[in-house]
Amino acid sequence: MELTPAQKEIIMALINLSRDGGGAVKGEAIAGMVGRNPGTVRNQMQSLKALELVEGVPGPKGGYKPTHVAYEALDLDELTEEAPVDIYDDGKLVKGASVTEVDFTTIQHPDICRGAVRVLGDLGLFDAGDEIVVGPTPVNRMYIKGTVTGRDEVDNLLMLDIAEIQSIPKKKISEVASMDLTWVDADETVQQAASRFLERGIEGAPVRRDDSLVGIVTFTDLGKAVAESSVDKLVEEVMTPEPESVSLEMSLVDVIRLMDEKDIGRLVVTDDGESIGIVTRTDVLRRLAVTGGSTGS
Repeated sequence: MELTPAQKEIIMALINLSRDGGGAVKGEAIAGMVGRNPGTVRNQMQSLKALELVEGVPGPKGGYKPTHVAYEALDLDELTEEAPVDIYDDGKLVKGASVTEVDFTTIQHPDICRGAVRVLGDLGLFDAGDEIVVGPTPVNRMYIKGTVTGRDEVDNLLMLDIAEIQSIPKKKISEVASMDLTWVDADETVQQAASRFLERGIEGAPVRRDDSLVGIVTFTDLGKAVAESSVDKLVEEVMTPEPESVSLEMSLVDVIRLMDEKDIGRLVVTDDGESIGIVTRTDVLRRLAVTGGSTGS
């Protein structure tokens, strides 16, 4: 089925928005994503409905939904069965976008490695020059690090200069976690804890009471209290109670997935039930390059 670039762009936006919201999509939302007039989008929808690519949903919560024919027309018929792959920009998980396909275009070249990733979500979250990390992929648990060089709005592709490709099927959290653990007592003041953070050059620490783990506190937590002139508050008043913990033997991939599911960036590492270390999302992403098994351009 031959579609115009405008039709492809509108269908892709509809697919992205419908998967993100889980319901019918308003024409205004599609127009906002593709940068077109809502009237133009409505006119295009009439043609797309005639081609059985789109179905209309009546009512106050109505709008448009893509049909299975739309997925087939864009070679996306298997996307609903695949596990979307996370994207990190400057070490932070990008919400509202994931990768569903990776294509290496010049991997054979000795000096250049370029590629393209198909994005499910808002392509406008990325700009040329952004340093991103894609992964892990479901089968080979591969990470791809690169620089965004451009965007293909029609096919929802990010073009990349790839700096590094790495598979980490056997790496464990013990290889990146910090075991030089600094504890903070629950009854310490914010000022005391902040001073210790500065002395040790750390950004987070587990909190204990009577030698038992009761929480975790970050430099951000302490900074907010300082900004509110609450330096005499106790750490237990600003900490996150009942922090998530992971076993020393857990894989890096599973750790990152847990961080994404819980929307947290710092975990306590345990061994036989004893807290022995701490690991952050930044630790994992920064140290992937030095754990071996990588391919650079």
